[in-house]
Amino acid sequence: MQYVMPVVIGVVYALLMCLIRDPHRRRRFNAIMIAGAGAAYLSGGGLDGWEFAFAVVATYVAYRGLDSWTFIGVGWLLHTAWDVVHHLKGNPIIPFFHDSSLGCAICDPVIALWCFAGGRTPKELFGKREKRGKQAEPGESRTVLAEKSVI
Repeated sequence: MQYVMPVVIGVVYALLMCLIRDPHRRRRFNAIMIAGAGAAYLSGGGLDGWEFAFAVVATYVAYRGLDSWTFIGVGWLLHTAWDVVHHLKGNPIIPFFHDSSLGCAICDPVIALWCFAGGRTPKELFGKREKRGKQAEPGESRTVLAEKSVI
């Protein structure tokens, strides 16, 4: 159960994020989540100045994630690596739950996979794709696609 629940949490996170309707708002909200995840260990992670260095890197990746699902996915993978470091050498993300950093390290790649897929809803991921015309980029509306084809 220790390894299954983090995967379930990652899937539930992605599904809940799909409730944010506009793809651009969904991406920007997740960029903010990356910035927050980057600062999660600041108040007691046990790695001194390295906590600040990681927060700076995560903030930069979050900023780039405002316009890129790929950067958001990279941010979750960076946080995965930071969780592993904390599980092995630092303090857990939840002080009273010893294996919380390990759970986070299992959960984060699930979210990263969803981000690398463009943060799409289940319908967009598994539904039928249109065969006519040019396909929209992940997170791109048909209106933007129409504007691109006019230019």
